[in-house]
Amino acid sequence: MSVGQIAAIIAAVAFVILVLLLAVPLIKLGRTLDEATIAIRKAHEGSAPLLDDAQVTLTTVNTQLERVDGVTASAQAVAANTRALSSLFTATLGGPLVKAAALSYGLRKASQARKLKNAPPSKRSTKSKRSSRA
Repeated sequence: MSVGQIAAIIAAVAFVILVLLLAVPLIKLGRTLDEATIAIRKAHEGSAPLLDDAQVTLTTVNTQLERVDGVTASAQAVAANTRALSSLFTATLGGPLVKAAALSYGLRKASQARKLKNAPPSKRSTKSKRSSRA
């Protein structure tokens, strides 16, 4: 055996040792990838029912929102009708009611003034003092 052949055998043995040392991490990496694949598959299988439930929930929420829209539209119509009724009431009865209130106030004041004028002098003086203070 020559020196070149011995060197070739040493290089071959070193290469085999290197391959064996690299094979262990590669095998472990393969197992890790297999586990990751299994975990992803399980997550995918578990997410399907969740997505179905989410779809049902969204459908229910959309139905409820449509009902709320109907209620809101009805409330808006009621508010508009109330506003129209209020303005109609104000236009129809507001003016006459204010006039009637003013007439009532004027008649009451006139009646009080007339009673004060026809009252005996002692009551007149106490009433006039009270009215002058106010």
